[in-house]
Amino acid sequence: MALEKLSKEETLKMRKRFIGQSCRLFYSDDPIKIVKARGQYLYDENGQRYLDCISNVHHVGHCHPSITAAAAAQMDLLNTNSRFLHDNIVLYADRLAATLPERLGVFYFVNSGSEANDLALRLAQQYTQHDDVIVLDHAYHGHLSSLIDISPYKFRKLAGQKEWVHVAPLPDTYRGIYREDHPNPGQAYAGTVKDLIEEVHRKGRKISAFFAESLPSVGGQIILPQGYSTKVAEYVRSAGGVFVADEVQTGFGRVGSHFWAFQLQGEGFCPDIVTMGKPMGNGHPLACVATTVEIAGAFTANGVEYFNTFGGNPVSCAIGLALLDVIENEDLRGNAKRVGAHLKDLLTKIQTQHQMIGEVRGVGLFVGLELVTDREHKTPATETAARVVRRLKEEDKICVSTDGPWENIVKFKPPMCFSMEDAELVVQCIDRILTDMEASDS
Repeated sequence: MALEKLSKEETLKMRKRFIGQSCRLFYSDDPIKIVKARGQYLYDENGQRYLDCISNVHHVGHCHPSITAAAAAQMDLLNTNSRFLHDNIVLYADRLAATLPERLGVFYFVNSGSEANDLALRLAQQYTQHDDVIVLDHAYHGHLSSLIDISPYKFRKLAGQKEWVHVAPLPDTYRGIYREDHPNPGQAYAGTVKDLIEEVHRKGRKISAFFAESLPSVGGQIILPQGYSTKVAEYVRSAGGVFVADEVQTGFGRVGSHFWAFQLQGEGFCPDIVTMGKPMGNGHPLACVATTVEIAGAFTANGVEYFNTFGGNPVSCAIGLALLDVIENEDLRGNAKRVGAHLKDLLTKIQTQHQMIGEVRGVGLFVGLELVTDREHKTPATETAARVVRRLKEEDKICVSTDGPWENIVKFKPPMCFSMEDAELVVQCIDRILTDMEASDS
């Protein structure tokens, strides 16, 4: 039986009645009602098409036929929990292992990035027998209570910082304490973590983990300086802790040149735990923790079974396998590298014409456009960024959003099928809007 069709007004009215108001919509003043999607395009109830620069979750494109076919075929055959022996979970783990350094060869399948990060925290604390965690300023690692506690982006608005959580400076070379003119910002920022570890030890406490997104996203689409993660890992391991790389936003080839964003730090760098989620199931709830035999062994040795009802079920793993095939068959890593470089180049070119563009940064299809009111003081242009987002939606039918501590960074994390023409259209429209705004303000 077909579902009842509601008008946009009816849907809004019912959402306001039944859905918690803290669950906010994009464009809350005038939401778009999306009823269909294909590739990098969204369609509203009137058939209006929008270019999607937001949905990094729908990694290989909305409603990809290979993904939906794999899901439907497996769902028609079997879906059960992972305590029954089944091929899909081990075949999928084998494929994932091939993308990672050899030492990261044990997998735990879950349903969301938050679940993955919560489990990573448990693994680290069980293995090290320590409690304390170092995180980066402005970090966000998920919505569970344990993760709110290690997410400055959230806990500063809520109960505040717990005594076992320690915050290191965000390695932002644009507006951080060490900038692009520093001879070795990676080493300098890593030194702040070393200092923090020593401070923790003076308090008689011990570090279980350093937890960081491989490319901080909520922090403002930050690209970590070279050498940073390698030195941090050295300091953390010397203190008896482990390095956790959160790849929930950035994994599966989004950076183009590599399959995982942590690999941007060089071949010699390998985390102890990697978490993954969002793009992993192309919109289906699928996530994972990858770790070493030693860390997994310590978790097993506690004598408590780990069981996740839906994690690693046959349908989820069939979808995960199909997604890996699409990335490879359609050369989506290559596309991310080529289109991302083109997008960044085009944005850098219009930067010369618009003083309010403070910096263009990114890698692959992970790009940020930082808007400022003046370049010298780098004052965040929060309202300008919001106006750009609103006008792109209303005038050009392009969906983008903002990020960063001051919401002044227009971010681009589109589906990986995003094209050269899409990049050109977006930059052309941003150029027009900024030109118009500058004329209006003069």
